[in-house]
Amino acid sequence: MATAQPSGPEHRRYVRKAMKAPMLEADHELDLARRWRDHDDEKALHELTTAYMRLVISMASKFRHYGLPLSDLVSEGNVGLMQAAARFEPSREVRFSTYAAWWIRSSIQDYVLRNWSIVRTGTTAAQKSLFFNLRRLRAKIDDTGDGIMTAENKKWVSEHLGVPERDVESMASRLSASDRSLNAPLATDGEGQWQDLLPDHSATPEQQVEESRDTERRKEWISEALKSLNERETLIIMERRLTDETVTLEVLGKRLGISKERVRQIEHQALNKLRKALTNMVGDPEKAGLIPAT
Repeated sequence: MATAQPSGPEHRRYVRKAMKAPMLEADHELDLARRWRDHDDEKALHELTTAYMRLVISMASKFRHYGLPLSDLVSEGNVGLMQAAARFEPSREVRFSTYAAWWIRSSIQDYVLRNWSIVRTGTTAAQKSLFFNLRRLRAKIDDTGDGIMTAENKKWVSEHLGVPERDVESMASRLSASDRSLNAPLATDGEGQWQDLLPDHSATPEQQVEESRDTERRKEWISEALKSLNERETLIIMERRLTDETVTLEVLGKRLGISKERVRQIEHQALNKLRKALTNMVGDPEKAGLIPAT
């Protein structure tokens, strides 16, 4: 398993170590891959992945402009490297570095998408392509400002990447905006924060009290209704309807010394008794959420 990479001086030592690792000849690389695939040779795996840590560092460096720590990008790239090692098929006659590059890039891109912004940017292939190529394409047509894109430029990017123009406009807006802390003040001379404007969807104290009362009332009704059942019916209802982990008909049948079909019949009979008893108390037990429809 790949682990998080150190930062600061330790990270620099890690980079120097990676750059000193010897390059692999094609035949030796193939032998290492086969030893790992066929014999779970961890020594071969270590040599194979160590030789391509420089590839991870090189690719991670290309994503530094997203404002994420290089050490974290390298760590995610190592995850991709390990995934490549686990899935590589030596018989495909392709260099491991070529195969691993896709996994490394994909792992780093997924990490950037998860952490670049608290605003979800989308994870479909088209959205990922738009996210990672929009700046490059805008620079290609000399549209490098953070303002609104012109209709002509949006259309060009849309056609080039095969995505709707509204997606181009939305992504451009997200990339040009920064995340705002919910603890940021509303005004320089005020005490309020942006989080004060968020709606509170939790129950009010009055609603909480009412819900608590309703719960207790339902418990009392069910407890009273259960008195209409005999001992065997009560056991079946408790095990089949009033526990988090429902006991199967077969298990109950073995416990009671009857067939599972007989258990089902008794359960149906008991539910009818409960429904009748609860109807006398509340009128409509199903609407009150006291008993399921059968």
